[in-house]
Amino acid sequence: MKILYATSEAAPFIKSGGLGDVLGSLPPEISRYEENDVAVVLPYYSKIKNNPDFCTEYVTSFTMPLSWRETYVGIFKVEVVSKGTPGKKKSRVTYYFIDNESYFNRDSIYGHLDDGERFAFFSKATLEMCVRLDLAPDIIHCNDWQTGFVPLYLKAVYNEKLGSVKTVYTIHNIEYQGKADEGFLDDVLGVSPQWRNVCTQSGMINAMKTAIVLADKITTVSKTYASEIKYEYFSNGLDAILTENEYKTCGIINGIDMEAFNPSTDKKLPFNYRPSNMAGKAKCKAYLQEKLGLPVKDDVPVVAMITRLVKHKGLELVEWVADNLSSMGIQFVILGTGDAHYEDMFRFLSFVHPESVSANIMFDAHLASLVYAGADFLLMPSKSEPCGLSQLIAMRYGTVPIVRETGGLVDTVSPLNTETLEGRGFTFKLFNAHDMLNAVERARDFFYDGTKLKKHRVNIMRIDSSWVESGKKYMGLYKEIAKI
Repeated sequence: MKILYATSEAAPFIKSGGLGDVLGSLPPEISRYEENDVAVVLPYYSKIKNNPDFCTEYVTSFTMPLSWRETYVGIFKVEVVSKGTPGKKKSRVTYYFIDNESYFNRDSIYGHLDDGERFAFFSKATLEMCVRLDLAPDIIHCNDWQTGFVPLYLKAVYNEKLGSVKTVYTIHNIEYQGKADEGFLDDVLGVSPQWRNVCTQSGMINAMKTAIVLADKITTVSKTYASEIKYEYFSNGLDAILTENEYKTCGIINGIDMEAFNPSTDKKLPFNYRPSNMAGKAKCKAYLQEKLGLPVKDDVPVVAMITRLVKHKGLELVEWVADNLSSMGIQFVILGTGDAHYEDMFRFLSFVHPESVSANIMFDAHLASLVYAGADFLLMPSKSEPCGLSQLIAMRYGTVPIVRETGGLVDTVSPLNTETLEGRGFTFKLFNAHDMLNAVERARDFFYDGTKLKKHRVNIMRIDSSWVESGKKYMGLYKEIAKI
């Protein structure tokens, strides 16, 4: 089967969050099945083009109309083959890059006034590339709003040439939908007015709504999130559309690359460790404390947050009880960037409580690995969380999650019984600051039962959070709609 993943980011080439991790690990997993021919297409951002680590080769170039514009499209590619491991086939994925300096030679991948036009161009260029290179995929798997117009162009422009291609559309985060004013249909998309109703939601062109209506299958990144987004509280206005298309929607939990996130081999760690020898975790904790300027104390629990600093991550709960967290006998470590309000809040908290709070307002992959390894607990108090990868990574590193019961957090972190050690982490149900604080207090108290804590760390490190089972579900989905 030929499967093409269309995405705005994919590790190791470019990533800003979970989407990049997922598209860095799912395609290689799928390529191991039944001689699948797997490819990924993403924009040729300057950060990829100018990175000497990536040796791409030129394939072809051409021009393509985008409404009234005539746009340049360059195609580059690179093939990535894994070495394979005992009992596991090697993976083989071809990565295609859509080049256009005007759209993708930017300092950042998102956040530009013309993002709608940039990714409309990318969506159409993806299909034009399929025609020009005679790729003829059985499945195009689209991801989030940036590729939401692929199903539209497939039906409105490329139906004659690519009519047998089926589409899967995955909602990684319904918060971001790709909205534009009504003139976008004519001025940028350049499709017939007959498609206007399909593309319009609440008086605006909406890329995600378009894909939900036109794709052959809709997936979300956890079973619970697939159910939640049918309700107004979670849907950001798309509940009615999702309810209408419930018949073709399912939730498949994300996995992680178990080799990339492996404390026994992670080269970013100063000390490695494994379930059979956990000494390195305590050393990583001391190293982290020293690096961040916190008192080096093995008898004080380190509670960490590695997150985008935005409201739906539950930061308003943290803000409400910030002083309590700072004075409850824990060390609180924050790593991430986002809204200026929350960045400033954590900087101030660290200034006022320098011995118990460390605010690291940055994105640093090396520091993230050290925090996962050195922390005792990872806090995720999200208002909504489609899947979440941080809790899976944390458990891989023997760090116990503290989560709100929502989305993929429900599906991956069952409540811990501190007597029997059944379950995975500390949870709270209501979106309430003091309920969150109570969960942190329960985790803190558990920390002081060293024997049980050590045993539980080993238990969660042995959890299989790989793509194997989820990959089987995606393959079943692909076969269903391709009728293979």
